[in-house]
Amino acid sequence: MASGFRLNKYLARIGYAGTVAADFTTLAAIHAAHVDAIPFEGLDPLLRRPVKLDLETLQDKLVDGRRGGYCFEQNALFKAALEAIGFAVTGLAGRVRWMSPPDSPLGPREHMLLKVDLPEGSYLADVGFGACLLDTPLQLRTDIEQRTAMGTFRLSEAEGLYWLSARQPDGWRVKYAFDLQPQIQADYELGNWYTSTSPLVPFGSVLIMERLARDKRYKLINRRFAIEARDGELASERLLDSPEELRQVLEETFNIVPPVPAVEVFVRLGD
Repeated sequence: MASGFRLNKYLARIGYAGTVAADFTTLAAIHAAHVDAIPFEGLDPLLRRPVKLDLETLQDKLVDGRRGGYCFEQNALFKAALEAIGFAVTGLAGRVRWMSPPDSPLGPREHMLLKVDLPEGSYLADVGFGACLLDTPLQLRTDIEQRTAMGTFRLSEAEGLYWLSARQPDGWRVKYAFDLQPQIQADYELGNWYTSTSPLVPFGSVLIMERLARDKRYKLINRRFAIEARDGELASERLLDSPEELRQVLEETFNIVPPVPAVEVFVRLGD
């Protein structure tokens, strides 16, 4: 069990009131509730604020503080919750491919994901990939299409790596590549430092937010606010034209209160 983890507060934060057991039913329900309640957001890197991964800070920010976070924060919190329930969880790391040309070289391990082992098999759990959030755990099986309420996903294996792809309106798109090498906290601290501070990573210059509800995917990229249906089909989009519009979207759609006034965030945003 994760020492010092306040499971009851976490379950209240995600709005989960069902039974709790180390089984797939609980895993899937908590996974879906998490991505609906705690949005992916990169406000701290954008504002040049440090991103801390100790469990107390994560609970203060994501559970008690009405904030979201990015992959290292989200999946570290989720891992602690699963371990508190009694799941067998292994932390893994991925190399992001979402915006990379197919023939480009692999980049560093800048994404955290989880492997959850159940009696019926292993599952990939990930509540923190902010370009295309996953709404339910996936079987760790290759070359099958796995349909969820909000998407279609596929794992393949090549060059000693697993490659996770999501179906999009223009075809399959690779999210990230990973292997099954367990990661320790020091690995994540290094990846987190790089991801939150490097000019080669978009979080320092682009606001990226996403919340995945039961039937809608809400995305904010700088001032572009979009709502998507299943498999990334665009339902609507608009540009936010003022700090007040940004504040309303943050508070009413993403259910967070930014760490600074919305106007201080707005002035950092491009189109």
